[in-house]
Amino acid sequence: MNIQQAPALQTTAWFNTGKPLSLDQLRGKVVMIEAFQMLCPGCVSHGLPLAERVYSSFSHDDLAVIGLHSVFEHHAVQGTQAALEAFLHEYKFSFPVAMDRPSEQGGIPQTMQAYQMQGTPTLILIDRQGQLRHQHFGLVPELRLGADIMLLIEDSRVTTPTRGLVAPTLDGCDASGCAVDQSS
Repeated sequence: MNIQQAPALQTTAWFNTGKPLSLDQLRGKVVMIEAFQMLCPGCVSHGLPLAERVYSSFSHDDLAVIGLHSVFEHHAVQGTQAALEAFLHEYKFSFPVAMDRPSEQGGIPQTMQAYQMQGTPTLILIDRQGQLRHQHFGLVPELRLGADIMLLIEDSRVTTPTRGLVAPTLDGCDASGCAVDQSS
């Protein structure tokens, strides 16, 4: 995937937050978006519980987790604010959730179109500069997701040209390794 600016979220309503959120106001944080439909089995059994675990596991200073209810089928059943509100309450999802703005012709909602999503669940990671870094349709392995999130969180903290963790500088240590002190 080419690194590009993440498209803005086009939404009609927000839940579990006091005010609507935007990617511009979240700049400086890594953003994880979990696009879902409440009647999607993979979303209910994997995607949304994973988003809840990520939301409760990472510092909100570093990572923002957003659910995006992108209804592209069964609009009458799952396309209302009341239905989504009841769903979120029933499953006790506590992270902020937005309703994707429907397209004017029906069908694929606007944010889903902007990100060219293939369906739900879709997981999106946006870096601190607002660039789209990962987008994955389907189930995401937890270990891989945790590693990807940490790389994005740590990316802005690393001051050396290498990526990854930076070892503290100790006597006898440099970038190539740590030597045993032979003088004792």
